[in-house]
Amino acid sequence: MTLSLPGFDHVRLPGADGVELAAAVGGGGSPVVLLHGFPQTHLMWRHVAERLAAEHTVICPDLRGYGASDKPAADTSDVYAKRAMAADVVAVAAALGHDRFALVGHDRGALVAFRAGLDHPDTVTHLGILDVVPTLDMWNVLHGVSAAVGYHLFLMAQPPGLPEAMIAGSADAFFGSFLDAWAADPAALPREVRAEYLRASAAAVPSIVADYRASAGIDIAHDRADLDAGAQLAMPVTVVQQDWGARLGYDAAEVWRAWAPDLDHRPTRAGHFMAEEAPDEVAAAIRDLLAR
Repeated sequence: MTLSLPGFDHVRLPGADGVELAAAVGGGGSPVVLLHGFPQTHLMWRHVAERLAAEHTVICPDLRGYGASDKPAADTSDVYAKRAMAADVVAVAAALGHDRFALVGHDRGALVAFRAGLDHPDTVTHLGILDVVPTLDMWNVLHGVSAAVGYHLFLMAQPPGLPEAMIAGSADAFFGSFLDAWAADPAALPREVRAEYLRASAAAVPSIVADYRASAGIDIAHDRADLDAGAQLAMPVTVVQQDWGARLGYDAAEVWRAWAPDLDHRPTRAGHFMAEEAPDEVAAAIRDLLAR
């Protein structure tokens, strides 16, 4: 049985290119869109969304290809480009009557949020990023044996066929390994939530792989074009992340500052699933962002 966010309406809304997204919508006030990461659904925002809904209209969609949202076939490389997924988010907010909104993303959702901030600077008023660096920078900082932490990036970058077959053949073990390895506090992912993530991910293997494959191709091209053009994020940006830079040998704040002149970079002691492990900390960071 699919879990839901208590007190939120669960709706289907039009995205881009005929794709429909499932979303949880609740609260009232200025809009904040929250985008989930891998291997999760909008359910990861259950604690933070509840905290923000007293002051804001909170919109939590499942990304294209994830959860209960449509999973179009990846007939071309742009179907799961972050540009297309960002266009979904703008369309979903517009369908709810919001032509401007704050946007916060975690993991894959943060890459979508980053692209939305660059592509739609007049629409995204504030940008929050949890535990990533931009796609182009991500590939640049992975090198040597330290890159083993991102083995799944290389696996899902391979041509269609083998990655999908390998992952589908042991979906629970594959997706569950990330829930185990990346959570500093396993209790933050109770059994029923973990089961929902595994169920949803196993049902979405081709689209999840297509999302990651796009990040080894078309997403890099889009980031590089913006970098060459000197594009930057025009809105206030808050980044909350673990100290990946120390582990992989780079300065995460410096990486982000190149893209975001108005940057608040915050390290955290929480694990990767920080919205579930440290919801008060994440909600406070979002409130501080919206106050800027």
